[in-house]
Amino acid sequence: MPAFIETPEHGLYTEPVYTVSQEDGEHPVILVCEHASPFMPAALQRLGLSIEAAGEHIAWDIGAQALALHLSQRLGATLISANYSRLLIDLNRPLQAPDSIPQRSEIYEVAGNQHLDEATRQYRRDCLFTPFHHKLSELIDARVAKGRVARIVGIHSFTPTYFGKPRTLEIGVLYARAQAYSQRLIEGLAVQGLKVAANQPYEINVLEDMTVPFHGDNRGMDAALIEVRNDLLRTPQAIQTWSDALAPLL
Repeated sequence: MPAFIETPEHGLYTEPVYTVSQEDGEHPVILVCEHASPFMPAALQRLGLSIEAAGEHIAWDIGAQALALHLSQRLGATLISANYSRLLIDLNRPLQAPDSIPQRSEIYEVAGNQHLDEATRQYRRDCLFTPFHHKLSELIDARVAKGRVARIVGIHSFTPTYFGKPRTLEIGVLYARAQAYSQRLIEGLAVQGLKVAANQPYEINVLEDMTVPFHGDNRGMDAALIEVRNDLLRTPQAIQTWSDALAPLL
């Protein structure tokens, strides 16, 4: 916990910031799930959102944690997952990004993020953002120190509709520098008959993304972000199916 900062949110973030599974895993991949949880401290009253909205995609990546955990257990791969909602601070955004602490997400106004003072913004950075990325760096450093190969793979999900427009894509592989690794993933998924594309439904941008550019590309490591449409991640069988599709390729 950081030193005292004068903010109404002081002392709210008492739950663990992240969970690490298979920390000593032997698989080369380190899985990252930055949007794993919709959790917000009760005192924040869901940042003014309804119960329904606070459980939607704006607050977390539905199904991503279940898929990431299944892959971690299956492969014996290390996984770091966030335990707080991305509405508090988005762990896959650089701190300077305008939506690091989003005031609006798609059609939803996030009232509790409006007009935050700098002390509160800094407090969320200190409590939530910095510990997560420090631990991820630590996990990578431990691999490097042992002379082991490390790859960084983020596990995310996306909505089947966006601003009212349907998305037919089933899975996207997002990357910047890790072209050979990412293309191998894309080709392996395409062979299975899946609707897959490179850098869709989003693209990696150093001004808007954190995990792939900072922890992977900047260190010369293969790094990619997997996006699965979240209506395809709603049941245990669906999680199993996607794990079957991805695990041999990672």
